[in-house]
Amino acid sequence: MQTLPGFRDFYPDDCARRNYILTKWREVARRYGFVEYDGPVVESMALYEKKSGGELVGQMFTVGATADPGSLKGVLRPEMTPTLARMVTARERDFKKPMKWFCVPNFFRHERQGRGRLREFYQLNCDIVGEPTPAADAELIAILIDMLRAFGLTEADFAVRLSSRTAWQQFFIQSGGKPEDEYEFFQIVDKAERNPPEKTDELLRKFNLTAQAVLDFMRSKTPTAELVPVVEGLNARGLGGFIDIDYAIVRGLAYYTGVVFEVFDRSKNERALAGGGRYDKLLSLMSDGKVDLPALGFGMGDVVLANLIDDVPAAAAQRDAWLKQERACDIYVVVAKEERRSDALALVQQLRDAGQRVDFPLTAAKVGKQFQTAELLGATRAVLVGDEWPQVKVKTLATREEILVPIGEIKTALGQ
Repeated sequence: MQTLPGFRDFYPDDCARRNYILTKWREVARRYGFVEYDGPVVESMALYEKKSGGELVGQMFTVGATADPGSLKGVLRPEMTPTLARMVTARERDFKKPMKWFCVPNFFRHERQGRGRLREFYQLNCDIVGEPTPAADAELIAILIDMLRAFGLTEADFAVRLSSRTAWQQFFIQSGGKPEDEYEFFQIVDKAERNPPEKTDELLRKFNLTAQAVLDFMRSKTPTAELVPVVEGLNARGLGGFIDIDYAIVRGLAYYTGVVFEVFDRSKNERALAGGGRYDKLLSLMSDGKVDLPALGFGMGDVVLANLIDDVPAAAAQRDAWLKQERACDIYVVVAKEERRSDALALVQQLRDAGQRVDFPLTAAKVGKQFQTAELLGATRAVLVGDEWPQVKVKTLATREEILVPIGEIKTALGQ
């Protein structure tokens, strides 16, 4: 039996690579003062039908659906922003503003799989709630850049493509468009670079616009008044080299309102590494006007990021060095004499209580085989319990150097 298409098994090596990504995400988020939260894996479908737009609703796994029209229809969460909005509107008075929250959950989308796209994936979400100024946009993009730098990626490897939904709204209205048609227009613009101009012309005909007019605006590189302070805030941090003004970015979901962005690798081999922006109206919509707080955030998936790390030698070398340090154990206790197994078990527990990662043979085995196991597990030292008791041999596996240590001094000998 195999896993369902688009889902993954995580054998120990695969799990270690996944944990490398999750660990780095958490380290950088906390460095920026973000705190971790989480929500349920199953949410109400109504939450997404109202908040995320038609495209995402069509990509959801449903659970618990029955023939009873009054029953609750649930879905496996496809994203986190609606959950965050629901949670914040319920208890926003309990938290000082701005709220800087992050999470690293798994998500599920019933969509066609391909390179960088699976039906289950892990995603980092970072959000700032309660701050309307461009300083929050700059802070959010700064943490996004540092997230990727933490993996050994540089300006040569990726760029943040910065855009503005506000600019597109103004373009649409000035061209005669109606506010109620904005979302449909944004969907067309979002695909304009990928679709043939003839198809874009056909889709835009109802708005009296042409593909050429849209593409000309899209290729403008001048930051709008909304984007200028964001760029200045990033330049002040020395991060301006990661930013490209690119109005081809509009973000497909309905709830985005202002500054938006996506991250792509410079080689253009991968799908977007991350994407996000402002959603200042979502909390008000979620609470029927009871809570009205500005908000912004981004999501970064593990699948595309893992592909890019594989493709960039410096990033792959950094990951591999981390994985080597995350070995199964630091110390392997070799039971050279079965008569001393009780003493060995006491030593194992003593070292584990001191915070060491320690393993040992559960059953009798030849000493040579035990040393082979120690090396396979990545241990740096072996402690041999045998004829010398109450002394033990401490062997450094890389150099084969051995020292004889009284059991009462073992912690000092092991650097405790």
